[in-house]
Amino acid sequence: MDKKINKITVVGGGSWATANIKMLIDNTSPKEIFWWMRNAEAVDHLRKFAHNPHYLSSVEIKLPEQNISTDLKPLIEAADTILLNVPAAFLKNALKDISPADLKGKKIVSAIKGIVPDENLIIAEFLHQKYDISFCDFMVISGPCHAEEVALEKLSYLTIASGDTKLAADFAGMINTRYLKTIVSDDIYGTEYGAVLKNVYAIASGICHGIGYGDNFQAVLISNAIRELERFVAAVHPIDRDIKESAYLGDLLVTAYSQFSRNRTFGNMIGKGYTVTSAQLEMNMVAEGYYAVNCLHEVNKQYGVSIPICEAVYAILYQKRPPVIEMKNLAEKLS
Repeated sequence: MDKKINKITVVGGGSWATANIKMLIDNTSPKEIFWWMRNAEAVDHLRKFAHNPHYLSSVEIKLPEQNISTDLKPLIEAADTILLNVPAAFLKNALKDISPADLKGKKIVSAIKGIVPDENLIIAEFLHQKYDISFCDFMVISGPCHAEEVALEKLSYLTIASGDTKLAADFAGMINTRYLKTIVSDDIYGTEYGAVLKNVYAIASGICHGIGYGDNFQAVLISNAIRELERFVAAVHPIDRDIKESAYLGDLLVTAYSQFSRNRTFGNMIGKGYTVTSAQLEMNMVAEGYYAVNCLHEVNKQYGVSIPICEAVYAILYQKRPPVIEMKNLAEKLS
């Protein structure tokens, strides 16, 4: 009997979406891959030259021309599984022409590490409320894993979380490769919020580096950050979880310390005196933590968790407090 051919549509054109495409192609299970990108010029380039012109351009991507498009609806119709990989702030716009009926019966995977602004909802909640997606038809991809190291085929690990762990295991079987290992979890809330929070802590790490704090302080900052993360996810979704697992502590460490971390890079520029706008323009990439910290500030009004690191980053980015003064005040609260 022939194996079932999985049909997967990837939504997004950035570096992490490109890495996701590479994982799917390099995995040997039978599948057909479709790719939606907003940028028509990038689609044309991909069709002609089999490379994303803007992100991870060294990665060769051989897909049939008709499987790459700027028209999302037919690509969703063609697929069984939809992998969402646009910045959280742009998700509503990407799905603006898509109805709940279009997604009915589809399995949804989120590789988005952010919160939907205005609604202040993690991706699972947003899709459940707006598109009637069941938590048992939904999966989250979390790290620790940077797109740049996937491109270099350096050994990496991903956690796939879902309300249905068999579904997560099945999807994990579609992306396992010789350089990529997968872990299955049932903790959607913890992995989603953990991915959101670690981006904010990476910005804090970058700010501290930018204003001159050394490695000793960074160690204290991040050891406090994992405790802050644990307090927050325990308040939002109190289940038995080990915060030292890769999806939580591992993802925090790589994002706070890696040269590839755009959130750390963004924070470093803020610490050196860049405005938010100038830092965003120079990076030409989205630092999810910038949007996330504002959302977390609003969400925490409901829970009242002690999150001094997040509040310090919020004060710097949204209340325009001087980074040197705010981080000096934060340092007095850390232990």
